Amino acid sequence: MKLLLKSQPTLQPFTKWTGGKRQLLSVIKSLMPDNYNRYFEPFIGGGALFFDLAPKTAYINDFNSELINCYQQIKDNPKELIDLLTRHQANNSKDYYLNLRSVDRDNRINEMSPMERAARIMYMLRVDFNGLYRVNSKNQFNVPYGRYKNPKIVDETLILAISDYLNKNNIQILNCDFECAVKDVKSGDFVYFDPPYIPLSETSAFTSYTHEGFSYEEQVRLRDVFRKLDRKGAYVMLSNSSSPLVEELYKGFNIHKVDANRTNGAKSSSRGKISEIIVTNYVK
Repeated sequence: MKLLLKSQPTLQPFTKWTGGKRQLLSVIKSLMPDNYNRYFEPFIGGGALFFDLAPKTAYINDFNSELINCYQQIKDNPKELIDLLTRHQANNSKDYYLNLRSVDRDNRINEMSPMERAARIMYMLRVDFNGLYRVNSKNQFNVPYGRYKNPKIVDETLILAISDYLNKNNIQILNCDFECAVKDVKSGDFVYFDPPYIPLSETSAFTSYTHEGFSYEEQVRLRDVFRKLDRKGAYVMLSNSSSPLVEELYKGFNIHKVDANRTNGAKSSSRGKISEIIVTNYVK
């Protein structure tokens, strides 16, 4: 009699995130080096590539402390997190959402534990409009409630699988500037940069994912870090919008143009195909 082995749940992002890379995974993977030592991703976001590759040694980072706290809580306290999300699911309504959203306006957020903050963000991203993370200039979450009939707020299997993976492998979870996140990179390591993109239009609010924004000066500083890592002998890859500015910044490196579906336009008409650039410092 054959025993049926329970297959391991597939790792994937636990939340939607602006600029998510699920649709580009096959292209990105085809342009990666065949062999490398450690994996670094300084703008982890939802972690589509990271979870797909599931490296044994990795350094993941994001400047967004609320997002990184979610990774940390999934790693350290998955069962308590599931319990809190279950409570949010039982209470889910527009009024409940708006009350929870407002805790960063009246300082109640400062009384919340890291666990409560993680559950808050994960719940809101499951039920808000388009699954968007967006804050205003005062760092207050400002996305309206979405119109979902039956949103999946608690994905217990996925949370436990991610927690298991993060604990059984050598995964460092960082919350700092992108330059700080790659300070220990050595020759033979692989670094994937997926920063906030240079906007293709004046209306693209590309500074709203982090309270501090990501200016053109930051893009130039990122290019300088890219060059520095190249000189160290690391394999470096970067995604950005297909704009003359990006091509100018990364002149001299390998530039690959790819088509991707935009995932975060407010109107469905603004979510069409968009050309992106993948830059590498090596030939594949």
